Amino acid sequence: MEQLETKLKVSNISKTFFNKKDYFTAIEDVSFDVKDGEFLVILGPGRCGKTVLLNIIAGLVEKTSGSVIYDGKEINGVDPEMGMVFQKTALMPFKTVMENVELGLKFSGMDKKKRREICQKYIDLVGLQGFENSYPNALSGGMKQRVGIARAYANNPKLLIMDEPFGALDAQTRYSMQNEVLRIWEQEKRTVIYVTNNIEEAIYLGTRIVLLSKCPASVKAEYTIDLPRPRDMVSDEFMNLRTKISENTDLSV
Repeated sequence: MEQLETKLKVSNISKTFFNKKDYFTAIEDVSFDVKDGEFLVILGPGRCGKTVLLNIIAGLVEKTSGSVIYDGKEINGVDPEMGMVFQKTALMPFKTVMENVELGLKFSGMDKKKRREICQKYIDLVGLQGFENSYPNALSGGMKQRVGIARAYANNPKLLIMDEPFGALDAQTRYSMQNEVLRIWEQEKRTVIYVTNNIEEAIYLGTRIVLLSKCPASVKAEYTIDLPRPRDMVSDEFMNLRTKISENTDLSV
């Protein structure tokens, strides 16, 4: 197997929130590496601290202890090479698909013609050609998530962080969007960190899984997924791996 370089190194990250009367530890001594070009899935139960961990990696939340090293440098604040796709689409309701996708490039000062060319590429890539002038209220949940993915990619991130982006979708749309994300990942060759609380989704998408415990989150295990793509969720290999992970998880399964 090809040895990939380490893109991101999370070392002994802990996060404790304090108030006047009490404190709450969300993450405790979490460490793992992310390889360049891989699709790493962080799997853990709801409210275990996964989103807090992602926000620390993205530079949005200050850690209590530990370090996050990206391309050899410690992260202190937001890194422009990272993009995020959230569970809530966070689209501007008064802006069209094109206007939502181009927001980051517009704020960076890029001229309109160039940013429209870039954004059109990613609108086409996520399958929304013909909807450039549509507003969010005219889009389905899956289409809104496609806009969010296109917006993230338009900003040319080297590392894309996805925080349970399909958790609110129905099963059929979720499966369709999983395949879309894999197609884009295979085409774009970006590094992806994807968070989920769904074991099947983790095995279906990931090259590797980091399994977190219940809160406060710590790393319980790591699993390398060597199953060929496209993956068959009812194959013996898939089901055996699902059983192995489920027996070591704090998820309700």
